[in-house]
Amino acid sequence: MSAPRNPVVVIPARMASTRLPDKPLADIHGEPMIVHVWRRAVEAEIGPVIVACAEPEIASAIEKAGGIAVLTDPDLPSGSDRVHQALASFDPNKKHDAVVNVQGDLPTIDAADIRAVFNPLSDPAVDIATLAAVIRRDAERNNPNVVKAVAAFGSLRVARALYFTRATAPYGDGPLYHHIGLYTYRRAALDRFVSLPPAELEMREKLEQLRALENGMVIAVALVDGVPLGVDTAEDLERAREILAARG
Repeated sequence: MSAPRNPVVVIPARMASTRLPDKPLADIHGEPMIVHVWRRAVEAEIGPVIVACAEPEIASAIEKAGGIAVLTDPDLPSGSDRVHQALASFDPNKKHDAVVNVQGDLPTIDAADIRAVFNPLSDPAVDIATLAAVIRRDAERNNPNVVKAVAAFGSLRVARALYFTRATAPYGDGPLYHHIGLYTYRRAALDRFVSLPPAELEMREKLEQLRALENGMVIAVALVDGVPLGVDTAEDLERAREILAARG
């Protein structure tokens, strides 16, 4: 397999959120949060950016900002399924050979991080790429809500994923890596991934990416300098407003 030549960025978004209702439309300096995420993805200059919307209100916000929105089935089980369905609608002839999946609740993400998750697909052996950052806070080492990427980086910035876990792993001296849930898929890899049934370890750890590893798919992990702020609560939203205000 050669390096992808015609990638596309897809941002899955849905209104359902127990901790922050109508999260994609939350106001940040006069614009919905999903529009800020869309702008960061456009700034990455990887390829066209589409928003896979579970509800028409999200589509309306993106189209008002000048973006491309695709409505998807609101009952789809995961963001990956939403990305796959939107891509099938947007590009039925499969002209785009890779897709970057950017979470819709990362309004402060750096465009460089979006580019970083695409670059590992230059290796023909890689099916999927994702991101991680070194854990620097002791409280995160044992927190099951902080997913760890197990990979042997050494002095490298990209390594093959051996496992993902909510446990504190690997054992022994050395860094632990906070997994960041952005993904790039080769188009064929995404098609295969969504066709596979949920896997045993995926259900046990509640980590979708383990389905790919259990089925022999190769995931590369790229190191970035920090973990982007995911907005899940009102406090997170206020912090995102502060960060974007500081950037001007």
